[in-house]
Amino acid sequence: MTQQVPSTEPELAGVRNFRDVGGLPTVDGRRVAYGRLFRSGHLAHATEEDAAFLTSLGLHTIFDFRNAADQKLEGPDVELPGVRNVNLPLTDPAHGAEFWTMVRDGDLDQLRSILANGKGADRMITSYRSIIKERTAEHSQVLHSLAEDSAPALMHCAAGKDRAGLSIAVTLLALGVEREAIEADYLESNAAHRRYKVHRSSSSAAAYSPEVMELLSPLFDARAEYLAAAFDTIEETWGGVDAYLEQALGVTAETRERLRERFLD
Repeated sequence: MTQQVPSTEPELAGVRNFRDVGGLPTVDGRRVAYGRLFRSGHLAHATEEDAAFLTSLGLHTIFDFRNAADQKLEGPDVELPGVRNVNLPLTDPAHGAEFWTMVRDGDLDQLRSILANGKGADRMITSYRSIIKERTAEHSQVLHSLAEDSAPALMHCAAGKDRAGLSIAVTLLALGVEREAIEADYLESNAAHRRYKVHRSSSSAAAYSPEVMELLSPLFDARAEYLAAAFDTIEETWGGVDAYLEQALGVTAETRERLRERFLD
């Protein structure tokens, strides 16, 4: 069994949080193959050089988990030749619109009212739990597509942290990747060069004060407790990963084996 060694991680000018998920270990001693599964933030601002690099990956499918509101705000992904684009919104366009307007435009007192005393983190945990429970059809479609003909694949949302992070985590669970390795990959989104930049309507110093940034941090962090809430939801609702994959996502043992053949060394 040979394992391709990845090239140095590229510095993309207009795409945040890009990485190859290759190299992660499975519970039975195998590893995710390099060059098969990638993740990133949105591709709407990709430069010509970024697009050329992404094209060089030989991607078959790009899964975009943004909703219509996200796409209106950021723009559509750049077109890559020969790549299939699949849009599977994992949150409703109206979900949290008022909340995110407050995040962008609200003053300090308003931000305190919606985010202080753990309310920001609680909101993220609730969101992670909801996506696992309510977006089973979308995750089922992703896994079946990957098992059939969609590799190499790239998954992204806006920041590449939450919706893409959960979808990557679900895929890695189906491949049998170790939980600790899934968490470590998820937490990579906290690296300074990967993080989604906070955008506020005002450019004043007060709009980005230390207290404001501290209040906003739960929304822009990848936290182990968020991913743990998703895993706990799987255990509490279905009794374990195997039952979740089979009962909620319709992923049979045969489908999992096809996934393993496509994505593991």
